[in-house]
Amino acid sequence: MFRFVRISLFALSFVLFTGCTTTSGPTPSNQSLTNSVSTRIGSSEPTPETNLPNAPSDELASSSRRIEVQKFAKNLATSRNLSEPAILKLLDEARYSATAAKLIAPVPSGQPRPPKSWQTYRSRRLDSVTVGQGRAFMQENSATLNRAYERFGVPGNVIAALIGVETLYGKNQGNFRALDTLATLAFDYPDPSRPERAAMFRENLADLIELDLTGKVNARTLKGSYAGAVGIPQFMPSSIKRFAVSADGSNRIDLNVSPADAIMSVANYLVEHGWERGLPIFAPMQLSAGSEKLVDGGLKPNLDWQQLQAAGAKLKVGQPSNPVWTKSSLGVIDLPEESVGSVELRVATPNFFALTQYNHSYFYAAAIADLSEALIAH
Repeated sequence: MFRFVRISLFALSFVLFTGCTTTSGPTPSNQSLTNSVSTRIGSSEPTPETNLPNAPSDELASSSRRIEVQKFAKNLATSRNLSEPAILKLLDEARYSATAAKLIAPVPSGQPRPPKSWQTYRSRRLDSVTVGQGRAFMQENSATLNRAYERFGVPGNVIAALIGVETLYGKNQGNFRALDTLATLAFDYPDPSRPERAAMFRENLADLIELDLTGKVNARTLKGSYAGAVGIPQFMPSSIKRFAVSADGSNRIDLNVSPADAIMSVANYLVEHGWERGLPIFAPMQLSAGSEKLVDGGLKPNLDWQQLQAAGAKLKVGQPSNPVWTKSSLGVIDLPEESVGSVELRVATPNFFALTQYNHSYFYAAAIADLSEALIAH
């Protein structure tokens, strides 16, 4: 799982992500982060080094990077009571991922952006294969999904839909070693104008190392996306540390292989980010003309039922007079079709906004909501 700007047309296994200088020549593929002459992580992938942005190319850059890495290891050992030699040994095994650096580099300025299309995005995530495999996933894991609902209050069809959008129920987890991608993006992020991005990857690298040294994951084998999100639910290491749950109560959490761990971890993540038991994702109401002015583009609900009524909103036919969601905070969200100048508006509850904490896109959260309904439709 990785964070993005709102209404990106991507969900984590289809990541959206952000050049600078190129290298003067190829780097041997067995160079490590701390011990190579250039202190780069050597590329184990086929992308030519000469095409990479922001790669170290001289001895001065090499020395500064080596000092930076050693300082990182020392601070991590001190702040988290970990072994500095063990940290350096793990970092020494990291390899520079040319492909990750290339894929996450910023889009060149001036390149046109395709128009946003909710229907196109939705259709790619609600095809017959995804729905069929989702129903099979729910049947195979019904006991764990029921346990997750009882414990966390997140319906099984919502958990299954999120996992379906992320990795097609674990089938598309990514083949990048997390240790390599996170070390690459922590110390050689390809956009120097975004130091906060490098800092975020460095924090996730620190969490990955801590998880490895405390026996919760194996950083040498853990694989995922080119942005460092791993496993069936595509958790970043920081999310693994804070929100992952072992279904059997053991210390080790296996998000790559164990659907049970993934299911319980997704449910816990959503609850920790505001999911409320018993609420729908969307409030069934009709909005009046001009309601697009109520959209603020944020990731938290900022309205209530009384404000929406004052703006002309009405309950849909067949709804009870005082449904539970009328007592919750609400927000109006937009799902545009830019090529034709139209937009679909929906009223979202806190549970929709909990989904946007997994990925900051309205398209993403709405696709999960619609897929969750398709999975239980008769």
